[in-house]
Amino acid sequence: MLNRKTVFRHGLLLGGLALGLLTVPSPGRAEVLYKLDTTCTIKGGAPMPCTVVATNEGTATLYKHTLAASTETIRVKDAPIRMDRWLTATKEWQPLSQAGARFSTNTVCFNGLDFCVVNPNYLNSVRESNPTATAERDLVRVHFGADGRVDITCYDDGCAMFQKCAVIQK
Repeated sequence: MLNRKTVFRHGLLLGGLALGLLTVPSPGRAEVLYKLDTTCTIKGGAPMPCTVVATNEGTATLYKHTLAASTETIRVKDAPIRMDRWLTATKEWQPLSQAGARFSTNTVCFNGLDFCVVNPNYLNSVRESNPTATAERDLVRVHFGADGRVDITCYDDGCAMFQKCAVIQK
């Protein structure tokens, strides 16, 4: 049986814990990096107007692409590098299988031509973060494993050679 002193101590302990939880800093709100009015394509279709809003959220950067009737959100994490697509229907992240960028047209595509966007802001940040690898390059492709991590990266003519080798392997 609990006496008054024990109940009082437990009450203070629980009250202190609750106060501590209330004063713990909550994760910061998303920091908007930029907003860009541009064009997007879905499944290789005709370009259509879209707006990209890039936000930092914790350890990831979210790229929310708003088109007339839909929204595509891509999450990029740096350590380790991963890219995921938000599936609205299931409300979960799905790892991308591949991504590619063509610097000459400022185009980034995800899962082949499933979704493409003209986004010079993103490609400039890629060039700035890895100037040696991207110097004098036009095409970069990344293939992701089932866990969403990078399996292979290729550049320019190396991507065509990689495609030929993949066909031979099958």
